[in-house]
Amino acid sequence: MPLTRMEHFLVLADDIDATRDFYRDVLGLEEGPRPPLGFPGYWMYLGDVPCVHIAEWKTYTTHSNGLGIPVSSRARGTGPFDHIAFTANDYEEMRARLERHGVRAAANYVHGSGLRQLFLEDPNGVKIEINFPPRPAQ
Repeated sequence: MPLTRMEHFLVLADDIDATRDFYRDVLGLEEGPRPPLGFPGYWMYLGDVPCVHIAEWKTYTTHSNGLGIPVSSRARGTGPFDHIAFTANDYEEMRARLERHGVRAAANYVHGSGLRQLFLEDPNGVKIEINFPPRPAQ
């Protein structure tokens, strides 16, 4: 297969600092190195992978249009792209973290599998799914 891995997704935001703060403070990603790309933004890392890229709408649009690269239309949420998903390992800690930051989340339990899920939105309306696989029996 020519594809080898999923690399990142880009969130276009009017307030890149608030978006960075959400992914860092609420979800626990770390801000990391980012090359000079010609528009303001951040790269948020999960381990050593820069999986969430954040860019400021206006300058990103100007930059991309100048290169002939189309830019998504402004719309709250994700349009035809419904959500992104992460795997996590401490359901109660994440619930407490979300509560501390005033983030509302819908919970789901997948009967028969032991999988617990939380669904929430980032400051731009991007839906996020967090999956908590069942812990192995001790």
